[in-house]
Amino acid sequence: MKIRVGIAGYGNLGKGVESAVTKSDDMELVALFTRRNPDSVKTATGVPVYEMAKAPEMADAIDVLILCGGSANDLPEQTPALAQYFNVVDSFDTHAKIPTHFKNVDAVCKKSGKIGVISVGWDPGLFSLNRLMGQAVLPCGSDYTFWGKGVSQGHSDAIRRIPGVKDARQYTIPVPEALESVRKGENPELTTRQKHTRECFVVAEEGADRKAIEEAIVTMPNYFADYDTTVHFISEEELMRDHKGIPHGGMVFRSGSTGDGQTKHIMEYSLKLDSNPEFTAGVLTAYARAAYRLNCEGQSGCRTIFDIAPAYIHPAAHDELLAHLL
Repeated sequence: MKIRVGIAGYGNLGKGVESAVTKSDDMELVALFTRRNPDSVKTATGVPVYEMAKAPEMADAIDVLILCGGSANDLPEQTPALAQYFNVVDSFDTHAKIPTHFKNVDAVCKKSGKIGVISVGWDPGLFSLNRLMGQAVLPCGSDYTFWGKGVSQGHSDAIRRIPGVKDARQYTIPVPEALESVRKGENPELTTRQKHTRECFVVAEEGADRKAIEEAIVTMPNYFADYDTTVHFISEEELMRDHKGIPHGGMVFRSGSTGDGQTKHIMEYSLKLDSNPEFTAGVLTAYARAAYRLNCEGQSGCRTIFDIAPAYIHPAAHDELLAHLL
């Protein structure tokens, strides 16, 4: 029997999940929920579209619901609310607020008997796991994470929520000198501002106060306040022409030593992504499989990528994994 999957939200990430689920032989997509008029949403697969408010009515028809809203305003409310009825998976990426989000989702899931998997994607997610492994293997060392150059969905979404903003793209860019120093094993002490810059391309609504928009961006806590941030105001045509894609990527390093401290090691994990949302969707879909399997075992509560064994996310049986991948 296939895992019955629902999607909440049909932006770039939701479209990516739709594609990922159709490529997973052990899954079937049964419903899409949206806050828009369902009749106005045209999907690639023809999956039935429903109003978001009607999701609880379909609790018995869906094994796991993948949430594709934004971290700034959607997921803090939606994930706990929907975890009353479904096993849920989200990509909540406001790092500073993950512990609070975990507690909120965990409390609901333990009451409802469901599994909630939060903050899975590539960062937080796969990068988080590699940071954990680096620290465990090389306890004497330093961590470094660089993002980009690429478009951050979460940060772009945060800009679009500012009054007067019609559309926006935000690029995260590693500082080349900092990256080179880490690769050389120099173990530099880098501030947040020394590691990355942020560049924003904003389409303002007609008559909007551009100075107010720029001030709201550069002072936004958890997103831009700690970085050197440049804001460019451009036309909608320029945005579509020059910034239509959503590439991203980055690197995680653990630079450390063993023995008497003279033996040096550098662990590096990197991603180069043509489409940030499509790759993130692949991670979400894999962990939807894990959420379903864990719940079938009778487990409940919130989980992160740290808490789920890798075998749960792969479609193959355990003996196949041992024979072919181990």
